[in-house]
Amino acid sequence: MSESPRPTLYHNPRCSKSRAALALLRERDIEPEIVEYLKTPPDADTLRTILERLEVRPRELLRTGEAEYRELGLKDAELDDEALIRTMVEHPKLIERPILVHGDAARIGRPPEQILEILP
Repeated sequence: MSESPRPTLYHNPRCSKSRAALALLRERDIEPEIVEYLKTPPDADTLRTILERLEVRPRELLRTGEAEYRELGLKDAELDDEALIRTMVEHPKLIERPILVHGDAARIGRPPEQILEILP
């Protein structure tokens, strides 16, 4: 029987929700692959895949409380999905966190317990 690949956690160690999500995984003896996305942001293709697995549009992944959100005028409804994806690649701080990707599914850890929905 083949072992399923490890889940990937898009993580910001400075974020309490992200730390809580990591703790939940470790309590279940799951050691995810950790991507500190502020240091190594996902490229546009990776972000599209994450969005597909989350089943959300790019706007739903934006952190609207960040200063960059206002400064970059991201509230503008005219901005299309590709423009928002490019902006998140260039400004990864705008990406909601944490995100757990496992197999063909993903969940945003807000609240952190939501990530458990996609684990066996």
